[in-house]
Amino acid sequence: MLNWDDPTAAFNQTVSRYKADVNNQTRSDNNTPKPAVNQAVNRSKSLPDEGQPSIQITDLKPVNVDDKRIINGSGDINQLAPFKYPWAWNFWLNANKNHWTPLDINMTKDVSDYHHKLTVEEKHVYENVLAYLTTSDILAMRNVGLAVMEKMTAPELQIYQARQVYEEALHTWTYQHCIESIGIEQSEIYNRYRVVPQINAKIQMANGRLNSVLRPDIDLTNKDELDNFVHSYLFFAGVFEGCWFYNGFSPIFALQRRGLMTGTAEQLQYIMRDEVLHSAFGIRVVNEIVKEEQLTLDKQRLRDMWDESEACEIGYAKYILQEPILGYNAEDHIEQFRFIANRRAKQLNIDEPFPGAKNSLSWLDEQANMRKEKNFFETRVTEYQTGAALNWD
Repeated sequence: MLNWDDPTAAFNQTVSRYKADVNNQTRSDNNTPKPAVNQAVNRSKSLPDEGQPSIQITDLKPVNVDDKRIINGSGDINQLAPFKYPWAWNFWLNANKNHWTPLDINMTKDVSDYHHKLTVEEKHVYENVLAYLTTSDILAMRNVGLAVMEKMTAPELQIYQARQVYEEALHTWTYQHCIESIGIEQSEIYNRYRVVPQINAKIQMANGRLNSVLRPDIDLTNKDELDNFVHSYLFFAGVFEGCWFYNGFSPIFALQRRGLMTGTAEQLQYIMRDEVLHSAFGIRVVNEIVKEEQLTLDKQRLRDMWDESEACEIGYAKYILQEPILGYNAEDHIEQFRFIANRRAKQLNIDEPFPGAKNSLSWLDEQANMRKEKNFFETRVTEYQTGAALNWD
């Protein structure tokens, strides 16, 4: 079962073996005489080419892995290894094991469930969860690609974030696939985030905390800009992906527990695996930047972030669950948000925002994990390298 607090724990031994191999190779290299030709590499010189302008080569030298930094590094962004952050490479390896597309999942039963079995209240929940998610994943894709990835100066981090951008696009396709398969009016569902205040509030809070770091000219050597970037990324990893996405799937999983909308829920299980990795990666990056740059997080700013995100989640929960559905209600949804927020705060090494919050959906972690319950003749074989076949412990 996936460890929600440390989804890359299974790679710890890989990291240890890698470090040992690097140390052994380094010792071996140090004992090997260097060719005399290397002595000339560090001198500036021109390489003449008949009929072509001279090419100036200045101060060529090997990359020192110690020069790498998560941001503001002086290493070569084009040289992947040696790794300074092998944990980031492990995220990349792990992410590629959860490979899937929405076309792998049969939606026939969902079409029947939506039109013939769901109550009015359950349709309201289902539609508005999709309405929120369709916009949120596009926002996440833009933030990673335009605000975060380009700021990283270690390629092993950028490579995982390139995968993350792809996954956010894949998730958007998934919601579109569900909407189109069931036959929900697209122009109406995609516009809900603009016309439903409770959905719009979450999007506007995210925009307010993320837009300021979308600027391409941001200077992270400036202390104030760096501080703003870290707090923005903390919100994105800890709240937007770590709480809102994680909590946002649970109403659909509640339907799945009763045998309803199982195709949609299965797709959300795959997405959940991606999002847990996204959140864990972002939290690790924030913690590393705080350590490398010797930053102190603003406690009042964090308190305001939690209070505002809680208020948005309360409004959202009370809207999508105006009437409770069987086995799920707004109060449980809100309490679960607080419980997950405490979990993310612990991972971020900051104070718990909601002391004493209870795990109101004790079934959620297990429900969100993939289980092999498929009939071979009812679906294409996708278990060769998908989440259903992985050991996430």
